[in-house]
Amino acid sequence: MVLVSVFLEILRKPTIGDVLKELMIFIAPLWIAVIVGVLVGWAWKPKWANIGREMMIDCSVSKDSTPSSSDSSSTSFNLISSLNSIKFLLPSCISWIADDEAQSDPFSLPPTVDSNCSSSQIPKGKTSFVTNEDLEHFVNLVEEKDGGPAWIHMMDCSTPTMFYQAWQRDLEAGPTEYRSRTVFEDTTPEMVRDFFWDDEFRPKWDNMLVSAATMEECPTTGTMVVHWVRKFPFFCSDREYVFGRRIWESGRAYYCVTKGVPYGSVPRKNKPRRVDLYYSSWLIRAVESRKGDGQLTACEVLLFHHEDMGIPWKIAKVGVRQGMWGTVKKIDPGLRAYQKERTSGNTLSHCAFMAQINSKISADYLRSFESKSHESSELETHNSSEKPSGKNIPKLLVVGGAIALACSFDRGLLTKAVIFGVARRFANIGKRL
Repeated sequence: MVLVSVFLEILRKPTIGDVLKELMIFIAPLWIAVIVGVLVGWAWKPKWANIGREMMIDCSVSKDSTPSSSDSSSTSFNLISSLNSIKFLLPSCISWIADDEAQSDPFSLPPTVDSNCSSSQIPKGKTSFVTNEDLEHFVNLVEEKDGGPAWIHMMDCSTPTMFYQAWQRDLEAGPTEYRSRTVFEDTTPEMVRDFFWDDEFRPKWDNMLVSAATMEECPTTGTMVVHWVRKFPFFCSDREYVFGRRIWESGRAYYCVTKGVPYGSVPRKNKPRRVDLYYSSWLIRAVESRKGDGQLTACEVLLFHHEDMGIPWKIAKVGVRQGMWGTVKKIDPGLRAYQKERTSGNTLSHCAFMAQINSKISADYLRSFESKSHESSELETHNSSEKPSGKNIPKLLVVGGAIALACSFDRGLLTKAVIFGVARRFANIGKRL
């Protein structure tokens, strides 16, 4: 009653200005109390308050994140771009480093990284984690014969020793797919292949890798099952990957396929969050140098990558566009450091040794994939051209019958309109069938 009487007293003021002034004075303390309550509640919120938020985007604050990474303190969109997808835009590591002012020693090994390449062998007779069907799919991607939508160009960038191009495309369902072409000067396909496979050296240039361990390996095909944990910015929990990888060799071209695989030996946990949908494959081959001397002294990397990390895809696209080049251009110094380490005579790591165990394939075998893809596309075109005719015949019969029936009635326009309406409805039903 006191509030009502005060409110009525305000309304009795002689002018509208006085009424508004008194209302502002009356309401302001209430709004201040609401704002303070929201801020206090947000600061002291219990753990269960995050459940709904994690179900939507799974980007709650990670208790395990540390202030050691200076990259976590840049702008919000570039932090979102730490999507773990662009350091894979040169193989197996798309992760966003948002701040172009990198750490003073980018090749120092983080003390928290446990890079372990020891593993058990994949038992004989067990189904391979990465098969020839995966190779066929990858070859169709390289030749742009996979039947997907057209690629949309994103950027062309370069440094004195590296040239980079990127494309993207959106499917009807699933995350955005990315395609890139990178040319490294003065290196070999074998060096680049080992560089991207070497999990022991990777922490020296990929500061978002928390741990890497090889779970299983096949000494015959070189197939590996690898477990990674990757660090994300402070507002997102870390991500966990279990993926199979394998390399096929044709001449001096290397088809490296990496994809997420189900693996029961690594139990699923709440944190870090498991990334199930993961695909990152690249073709490495020698190409002519941009110097124009006609020599095959450069190396081309064609990468195809997509993954679903639980971040909304539209936000992820913005992050990719904002942070792509800033991340990719830091891979080249890592490659040059790897070259120096290898030429200095250091012992080859076990992971790099596994990269040299490849499945040999011929050019004719690769061409068989292309011919198979051509036949399937022709079959789809043939079937699609036949479908409309099969549907139009009953539609023609229905409409023709309606015309004959309407002409046989002399009941005015209303009767004919009803007949044509019913016939059109039946024709549409037949078309949907």
